[in-house]
Amino acid sequence: MNILLWIVQILLALMFLMVGSQKVVQSTKRNEAADNTASPSNNNLFVFIGIVEILGAVGLILPWLLNIVPILTPLAAIGISIIMVLAAIQHAKRKEMKSVVTNIVLLALALFVVIGRLI
Repeated sequence: MNILLWIVQILLALMFLMVGSQKVVQSTKRNEAADNTASPSNNNLFVFIGIVEILGAVGLILPWLLNIVPILTPLAAIGISIIMVLAAIQHAKRKEMKSVVTNIVLLALALFVVIGRLI
């Protein structure tokens, strides 16, 4: 079970590190056609979400790996779960069903880490 948890944690961390980095680095280049408004506050929110995803990716791995406040790993997974619920709602409003399915899969994986690391 521990090996499976580590595999899921690493996959989630890599995915969120990649997506979060893209949001932060490409915040000025992102496609404004996908948004109804192109205000600076939306861009700042986009960058904030990217930073939170990067921190969540780090939180999935380092606390448990280094055994320094390991409770932070399931807390990071809870945070990622919350992000995925909110992302699914946002994508559903835009009728982007493929993204909703992806969010639900990532939510399930994050909840698996929460349950596996708290038990």
